[in-house]
Amino acid sequence: MGGEHLRKYVWAALISAVLIHFAIIYAVPHVLMNVAITRLSEMGLNRWQLAPRVTEQSRQIVRPSPDFAYSACTYDLSRGPIVISAAPWREYWSLSLYAGNSDNFFVIDDREAHNGAEITLVRRGRPHPEGASMVVESPSARGIALIRRLAPTPEEYGAAAQVARDDVCASVAALSRGS
Repeated sequence: MGGEHLRKYVWAALISAVLIHFAIIYAVPHVLMNVAITRLSEMGLNRWQLAPRVTEQSRQIVRPSPDFAYSACTYDLSRGPIVISAAPWREYWSLSLYAGNSDNFFVIDDREAHNGAEITLVRRGRPHPEGASMVVESPSARGIALIRRLAPTPEEYGAAAQVARDDVCASVAALSRGS
């Protein structure tokens, strides 16, 4: 009878370990992304923030490259779609979108969009705004948009910072009121 009880405990422990393992695999990306969204959104939602030039002490973004100028926008689609645009840059650039679980669900770069890019971001399954040329569906209501521009020198970083002023991350409603 003692072996029977031991076998039950081993199976219970094994099943518990597997369930805990899957719970951690699911939870960790969500928790880490929530921390990143909270940290980056301190200056506000649905607006670009240019990060200071990367140095050895910089760690806002995991393993940032000193050769890039980074701009981040924490987006929130709970009040409707937003427009995200990246102004053109003479060197390499990319626009990446990350869902609330840290999945990268969209990327566009200078090879595909030589003159910059403009997308309308909507929550998956929600109606698309009329007149939007490129609509991207987000799997989550909140996430992070990230623009990287190749700018390896302080002078190029300064030029990238100037270009970044033309980037847009704003609700469709706010842009409609502004026009």
